[in-house]
Amino acid sequence: MTTLNTTPRADGFHMPAEWAPHSQTWMVWPERPDNWRNGGKPAQAAFAAVAKAIAQFEPVTICVSAAQYENARARLDDANIRLVEITTDDAWVRDTGPTFVTNASGEVRGVDWAFNAWGGFDGGLYWPWLRDDQVARKILEIEGCKRYRTEGFVLEGGSIHVDGEGTLITTEECLLNKNRNPHLSREEIEAVLREHLAIDTVIWLPDGLYNDETDGHVDNFCCYVRPGEVLLAWTDDQNDPNYPRCQAAMRVLESARDAKGRQLTVHKMPIPGPIHATAEECAGVDIVDGSQERSPEVRLAGSYVNFLIVNGGIVAPSFDDPKDEEARAILQRIFPEHRVVMVPGREILLGGGNIHCITQQQPAPQGR
Repeated sequence: MTTLNTTPRADGFHMPAEWAPHSQTWMVWPERPDNWRNGGKPAQAAFAAVAKAIAQFEPVTICVSAAQYENARARLDDANIRLVEITTDDAWVRDTGPTFVTNASGEVRGVDWAFNAWGGFDGGLYWPWLRDDQVARKILEIEGCKRYRTEGFVLEGGSIHVDGEGTLITTEECLLNKNRNPHLSREEIEAVLREHLAIDTVIWLPDGLYNDETDGHVDNFCCYVRPGEVLLAWTDDQNDPNYPRCQAAMRVLESARDAKGRQLTVHKMPIPGPIHATAEECAGVDIVDGSQERSPEVRLAGSYVNFLIVNGGIVAPSFDDPKDEEARAILQRIFPEHRVVMVPGREILLGGGNIHCITQQQPAPQGR
């Protein structure tokens, strides 16, 4: 596999928007018992449901350990789902997999960001994370894609969204956190993003969703739905700890201009819950020193914004919540050309994220 010493921008590559055509979606099979309860079995059922939902629209490749291969193969009986054997530390391929970039002549390459499990030894969620830091490289090698490695620059794919037309949206809570790239200023971080994603404008939201253990990933809070339009998690309840976060984000979005000079249209998406794990659900998680503890006291960062755009479809989480149907209606209104499929998201949320976090789209070659 070729690792390049240039940058995507210098080579004429950019990160396309999520709604650009995909060749496939990547996932990783969950099994880590100190994150997924009951040996990962409920999570495996949830991931399988997500994979099968995506497979209605496009091919899915799932990375699975040797120990779990037979089990995963049996549970993923779908001709549009491929398994590849890759050793990982956990199942968050949005953050550990490559960020794919494309050029006008139809080539696809990948950016392999350094990964430190959302904070390393300063608030990170587990140790070791070496195998997860290898996931992007292994995926690129399987696909025969050339690789850009940002050695020493930590980034997770869930912390950014792009419109494919030069604008990136992120949060200060995550990218400016001292546990990611403390040696770099905001301007220096922007420079790395510009070079590796070929974007020109960064819109900085102050914070992500309350209690998001990723330090406020934007993909759980606000996403692009098309150029010039975003969808923002929202509450009108002034007693909800998300209220000031939503208000602050709205102020930024209303005053922002994107790389094309457009003012943004902001759609609102209600926040479900509040959702908490039950004592029984927490008891099913192995207790391991250095791993994230689970407690019924802690509000979970549930969000309908944590969905994936696929070829002709939207795969979004439901929470057995009264707002589920409203969320579906909003997504269908915003994406009239797509078929909205809701998949139960509680088990994924119990592990710390949702559908967007456990998927990584690979864009189809364009321009040929």
